[in-house]
Amino acid sequence: MANLHFHYGVMGSSKSAKLIIEAYNFRQKGTNIEIIKPAFDNRFGESQIKSRAGDLSVDAVALPNLNNYSINPNTAVLLVDEVQFFSPADIDKLVQIADAHGKIVMCYGLMVDSNEQLFPASKRLIEVGAKLHRLESSCQIPGCMRLATHHLRFDSNGRVIRAGEQFALGDSNYKSVCRQHFNEMYRGR
Repeated sequence: MANLHFHYGVMGSSKSAKLIIEAYNFRQKGTNIEIIKPAFDNRFGESQIKSRAGDLSVDAVALPNLNNYSINPNTAVLLVDEVQFFSPADIDKLVQIADAHGKIVMCYGLMVDSNEQLFPASKRLIEVGAKLHRLESSCQIPGCMRLATHHLRFDSNGRVIRAGEQFALGDSNYKSVCRQHFNEMYRGR
């Protein structure tokens, strides 16, 4: 079995819910786990991962980076939420945890930003050969049932934002859309 995994999907594809369920299942079997997230993600509190799909939450350790992080020798599985907010160097640390320490590392996050660019950490996960698991959901445009593969970010007036910060929190000004609707609304084609 692969020991480095990347569970990715668009916003609303239940990535955090999947992490919370995996944590529950591992703990039910008596498996020692650790859960971390980037300190940048403080939407639900500093040490909490919460799913918008119901009342699911789990405690996590929030870290600005993985420079000084070391996994407990008794831990078998490391769960990482919002992995896209870590750096490529942090991904290399996760590789070391998986390979040199023989731990299972399961990362959850976004692959691309709202400008169709790979997040640097997500790109690094692909480069180092993480086993990829796409979590699917459908386009949020009413009536569309195609696979959501992209994100559109909107300003307060409902206009599509085509440039700016890659790292932004929240989902109230985002929509997860299929490629066709992304091209129509982002590129005007």
